[in-house]
Amino acid sequence: MKEKPGNGKNGNGPHEAATVSIVFQDNSLLPMLYGEGDTHLVKIEKKFNVSASSRGNVLALSGEKSAIEAGRAVLESLYADLKKGADVGSAEVDAAIRMIAGGEDGSTLFGGQEQIVVKTMRKTIKPYSPHQAQYIKALGGSELVFALGPAGTGKTYLAVAMAVSMFTSGRVEKIILSRPAVEAGEKLGFLPGDLKEKVDPYLRPLYDALYDMIPGEKLLRHMENGEIEVAPLAFMRGRTFSNSFVILDEAQNTTPTQMKMFLTRMGQGSRMVVTGDLSQTDLPKDVKSGLGDAVRKIEGIEGITCVRFSDADVVRHTLAAKIIQAYDEWDRKKKVEK
Repeated sequence: MKEKPGNGKNGNGPHEAATVSIVFQDNSLLPMLYGEGDTHLVKIEKKFNVSASSRGNVLALSGEKSAIEAGRAVLESLYADLKKGADVGSAEVDAAIRMIAGGEDGSTLFGGQEQIVVKTMRKTIKPYSPHQAQYIKALGGSELVFALGPAGTGKTYLAVAMAVSMFTSGRVEKIILSRPAVEAGEKLGFLPGDLKEKVDPYLRPLYDALYDMIPGEKLLRHMENGEIEVAPLAFMRGRTFSNSFVILDEAQNTTPTQMKMFLTRMGQGSRMVVTGDLSQTDLPKDVKSGLGDAVRKIEGIEGITCVRFSDADVVRHTLAAKIIQAYDEWDRKKKVEK
């Protein structure tokens, strides 16, 4: 990929109008880069307020200089992925825009030598937002990580990915995934089946993440021999986890006593990740969340990292982020009225 001088007025200031032409060497990749009906280009134009026009293997970007640089960085990161054989769809374009708009260097996060990725048995996972990049770094470097924020930001998925990565590379000997089996509007006693059948629906998202990263037969074998365990939080009492990667998901539904019990299970050579959304607590109204309580008390301790996600980090359908924003705005208005 080469850059050609544009025909427009090129200023030195970031807000001066300019035109830059980018030459892509491999024409066959351009339909995927631009998207069907140029939908990917349209997204980039709208986000950065630039104009894009293509002719052959040359793409011209026009607009303010800083906007052009951002648009070009997105295109370069996506083109680098395509050259490596990766798929580039709407989600990948949204991710690249989110990363560049958040001030990250696309060359290192997507196409460069020092990529921030997590490698599992089935796939290589990249960050889809600046906070996800921060989270992956924390997961790799801190012994205890708190991940706070709304659903759809990748808190649990990335934690499971790092657990699988460390397990397959021999850095830990076990993976332990847990959730508090709190009743969110339904009563466990009225559900059919034995105890395992009653609590499994609460743990299903953890199973889904594991199956996405480990082939089914291998996962079942690891679970049968106890190397990978998925269990309700109540089953953690009295144990010590050594050389393990331990994840407590939906931790906003723990009590302070349960949270203290869990955190003090950490043994030598272990990593712990605690994820949750403090705005989605299913505890009784008079019960304080153990997650918020723990963060307030221990966040400043060396070796503990807290990563806070926002609705801007939601990587599901774009409507999901808008729905979260609408709910948050409604809640803010209600608090002001009170």
